Amino acid sequence: MLKRKIQELMTEPACATNQAKDAAQRKKGCGKKGKPGATAGGCAFDGAKIALQPITDVAHIVHGPIACEGNSWDTRNVASSGPTLYRLGFTTDMSNLDIIHGGEKKLYKAIRRAAQRYQPAAVFVYQTCVGALIGDDVEAVCKAAAERLGLPVIPINAPGFAGSKNLGNRLGGEALFDHVIGTVEPDDAGPTDINILGEYNVCGEMALFKPLLDRLGIRLRASITGDARFHQVASCHAARVNMVLCSQALVTLARKMQEKYGIPYFEGSFYGISDTSDALRSIARLLVERGAEPVLLDRAEALIAAEEAKAWAKIEPYKARLAGKRVLLYTGGVKSWSVIQALQEVGMEVVGSSVRKSTASDRDKALARLGGDPTKLADAIPAPEMYRMFKEGRADMMLSGGRSQFIALKARTPWIDINQERHHGYAGYDGMVELVRQIDLSINNPVWQQVRAPAPWDLEQE
Repeated sequence: MLKRKIQELMTEPACATNQAKDAAQRKKGCGKKGKPGATAGGCAFDGAKIALQPITDVAHIVHGPIACEGNSWDTRNVASSGPTLYRLGFTTDMSNLDIIHGGEKKLYKAIRRAAQRYQPAAVFVYQTCVGALIGDDVEAVCKAAAERLGLPVIPINAPGFAGSKNLGNRLGGEALFDHVIGTVEPDDAGPTDINILGEYNVCGEMALFKPLLDRLGIRLRASITGDARFHQVASCHAARVNMVLCSQALVTLARKMQEKYGIPYFEGSFYGISDTSDALRSIARLLVERGAEPVLLDRAEALIAAEEAKAWAKIEPYKARLAGKRVLLYTGGVKSWSVIQALQEVGMEVVGSSVRKSTASDRDKALARLGGDPTKLADAIPAPEMYRMFKEGRADMMLSGGRSQFIALKARTPWIDINQERHHGYAGYDGMVELVRQIDLSINNPVWQQVRAPAPWDLEQE
């Protein structure tokens, strides 16, 4: 069953890369043969856990050695406006004896204990390499536990050896579609209900754009999965429109919800002033097409005009200080293209962008925003080359994840975290103002002049 699921995900019809292939190549899929160590930095289990753990009122149990839970717990700085159960780590802590005798009984006891002690809205059980290799039937245990305990127990069959972190993201979405979405029928469905897929509420970013939706009378029925509650995800099939933020992770879920429930979707972003405005316009337009009052379009334009004016007024003092500064953007997914325009809007120049975790559509958007210059796009930049870029002055700062920060810092170059480990929210209009403020604080910090100056003992020798 897992092999069939993986093959289905690797031939996703909504993927622009697969659409461009001929029938024979499309049938082969896009999977790559795994190599030892190839999943370092994120395996399928890790991807599934990252995608689903932001559901805040669920007990997330890892069926495997304790190291799997230790390496995957809290890997994203995601926030909650209510329950904090998702912040607890649950694991069956499989030992050598469990590998010999099997871990199914231990898993059932773990589910029962979590249910009795914490009264979660549901229990999610994550299969890992060890449980899968010894043949533990997680789905059967979950089914039996659900019947006996009277609450949803959801199997997440994404062992690490199945593939990459991104594949795990998609397997997590498959678990939601197969076992959660559509299991609760809401009695309050409205004409302006939407879902947002691929939003994880990093640094509480939903608080930066959800009030905009509220002011337009648009209800966010479910964020999948940032700051979500189980019943919200279970009833999200009643929404009228889906917005996909991270298409590489959850485009399959969006496509299947469209086919089964008739919910149209579009890909958008809340990073940058223009992209935030475009997202609000697209949501309003699709809702009107689906039966909402046409006045929603006028309200959206009025809100956009007011918020853009406020944001530009706050950004104006920074533009002269940042104009012409060159930035290397080393991230992926939606940020590989949306942040480009956000930086260009304040007069900065993006000298390169990584598209290593981006879809073909993401690449096309990034290329267009970089003036059509393919040399500015890279799947990965070797550390020596990146170091030379900074030492030769080809980039004035870098925006990236935490893993590559030390290359910039070694080259005495300003760096800002743009990935999930960051501690500042950059979504929406206010988030763009905060991003500009943080860039200014970093790039114009006098410490860089000091660390680049010759050391006193070198001057004495001269």
